Amino acid sequence: MARYRGPRLKKCRRVGTVLPGLTTTPTLDRPFPPGEHGTKRRAKPSDYKVRLLEKQKARFHYGILEKQFQGYVKKASRMRGNAAENLILLLESRLDNLVWRMGLARTIPAARQLIVHRHVLVNGKRVDRPSYQVSAGDEISVKERSRTKGFVTEVIEQSAGLPRPSWLDFDPAKATGKLTTKPDRHDLPFDLNEAAIIEFYSQKL
Repeated sequence: MARYRGPRLKKCRRVGTVLPGLTTTPTLDRPFPPGEHGTKRRAKPSDYKVRLLEKQKARFHYGILEKQFQGYVKKASRMRGNAAENLILLLESRLDNLVWRMGLARTIPAARQLIVHRHVLVNGKRVDRPSYQVSAGDEISVKERSRTKGFVTEVIEQSAGLPRPSWLDFDPAKATGKLTTKPDRHDLPFDLNEAAIIEFYSQKL
């Protein structure tokens, strides 16, 4: 699977905001697009560009390639209810996102690595797919042999004081969490106009 290996802050500067799933940097030292002309005054962005940037923010934050992201938009549009809310539900229910939200990894890419290396269990069964869709009531935990590893205990200690979404319970002593209800878009860790994303794809899908 293709992965972006370049500078992460460059992506954040491109969309004009810090993406917490991509980097642990709290603020942007240079809050303007990268490149020679990044600091120059720019005209008011078109509606297309506004929608494009919202789409890119979501893609970069969750670490999803374009083709896979289109698949999420298609699925969200076919589900009952509001397509924009359905999209957030699908993205927030990804296993790699929940492992990060629990505080078992500093970023979503780090959570993905934890999952691929088979340290994570869902309902007691090993799952090595970062895109695995977790349902309400599912329990996420770290393998017993992995709980004492330094790379796990250190991250849990550092994330002890960080806020967690209301729909996610976590026991740091057992390195175990539970998705209590469906994720709520009001707990998103960054500003996102998901309706603009649906509008961006409305004529493409």
